[in-house]
Amino acid sequence: MTLPIGGISIPSFPTAPDMSGIGGIGGTSAATGAPPVSTGDNGFADILTGAIDNVQGAQSKADGLAVQAATGDLKDVHDYMIAAQEASLTTEMFVTIKNKAVEAFTEIMRMPV
Repeated sequence: MTLPIGGISIPSFPTAPDMSGIGGIGGTSAATGAPPVSTGDNGFADILTGAIDNVQGAQSKADGLAVQAATGDLKDVHDYMIAAQEASLTTEMFVTIKNKAVEAFTEIMRMPV
C-alpha cells in the first residue's frame, strides 16, 4: 500500500512484527503483523487503544526480563536484549506516528476556511 502525496508515492508504514506468542502480548494479526481493524463506530479509537496496549506490553515484558537479569534468574541474556530493543523500537514508532498526526492536525487547523 502506498500513500500518494503530491505526485510522490511513499510506501506505507512497516507493520510491527507478530508478538502474539511473546509473553502473552496480543493485538497483532499473525497473518499480516498489522493490528486488527475494527469495523465498528470506534474503529480508530480501537486501533489507537490496541497500539498503546502493544507498546505497554512490550515495555512490561522488557521490564520483567530486566528484573530477571538483575536477580540472576535469566538464563539467556539475549532474550532481554531482544525484548528491550523491541520495546524501544515500538515506542519510537508510536511516538513518531503521534508526532506526524499532531503535525497533520496542526496543518489542517492552519488552513483557511
